[in-house]
Amino acid sequence: MSEILFYIEESADGGFEASAVNHSIFTQCDDYAELPDTLRDAVRCHFDEGEVPALIRMHLVRDEVIAV
Repeated sequence: MSEILFYIEESADGGFEASAVNHSIFTQCDDYAELPDTLRDAVRCHFDEGEVPALIRMHLVRDEVIAV
């Protein structure tokens, strides 16, 4: 596998929540700057040596409401 995709959402409590597509990997962090390291740690813990994807793709999902 060359890459793994994570959907990233802002948490209602603040921070971010991430879930991998097609894998049971879930993680969270307090701010966006620490997100890459948090995802790397989660991926390394989930896969065996030699099976770790080379790339992590982050897809940020953001809901915003604006007045008309």
